[in-house]
Amino acid sequence: MTDDTSTEYIVEHVDGPLAGTTDRRALIDGEIEQRISTVAAVQGIESIFWYSAGEERTVGGERYVKFHFDPSESDPVQAEPDEESL
Repeated sequence: MTDDTSTEYIVEHVDGPLAGTTDRRALIDGEIEQRISTVAAVQGIESIFWYSAGEERTVGGERYVKFHFDPSESDPVQAEPDEESL
């Protein structure tokens, strides 16, 4: 069980290519990061996605923070033409 002295929080990706996923992050000097980057593979291509902090809540003693996708700073996520068909 965690308490208010926890050193971690749960990131909830609410939109963008990582929508619906979560990640556990460490607090920096007791605070959440206002902007985070996440590396993920989309259609086999590694991409960097930027997210900005939003609403916070505590559930079961753990701190949850909703993060919103920033497409202007992220790698493009448009699908490339299908190169697997022969």
